[in-house]
Amino acid sequence: MPTAVRFDNAEVPLPRIRVAAYVVRHRTVPELLVFDHVGMPGAGTQVPAGGVKAGEPLGEAVLREVAEESGLLTVRLVRQIAVEDKPHPDTGQPRRTTFFYLQASNAAPDAWVHDVHGDGDDAGLSFACRFLSLPLQRPLADDQDMWLNRIDAHWLTATRNLV
Repeated sequence: MPTAVRFDNAEVPLPRIRVAAYVVRHRTVPELLVFDHVGMPGAGTQVPAGGVKAGEPLGEAVLREVAEESGLLTVRLVRQIAVEDKPHPDTGQPRRTTFFYLQASNAAPDAWVHDVHGDGDDAGLSFACRFLSLPLQRPLADDQDMWLNRIDAHWLTATRNLV
């Protein structure tokens, strides 16, 4: 798969195509699936997200990422929420991430540790997964929560109301 194109005699890197999942369950209040890397507090709290394989439809990719990173296999894809063009926070490499809204069963556990499978960079890591009440009280890593208000205007992360 090409990683760059030539434009006006310059090589322009192609964005890495990614997906991100807002997996929500509805109990007394709506709750968002998040995780932290076990033993890596600097990675911050995140939602399931990752790269799309060549030829893989985006909807299938987001379901795969949720399964690989959380172990949840029975989530339901509701709809696409947003497409974000934003460089990687550490490398500056271009990324295009499509955010999706998915629903989880109310029977999903409140918290668990999952060993990541698949062939991505995070394979073999352990993620401490849990559901957090919406709206979130603080932003997620890399501003991953930025598009929650496209699902419900009340889900804007509390600290974003101050900006």
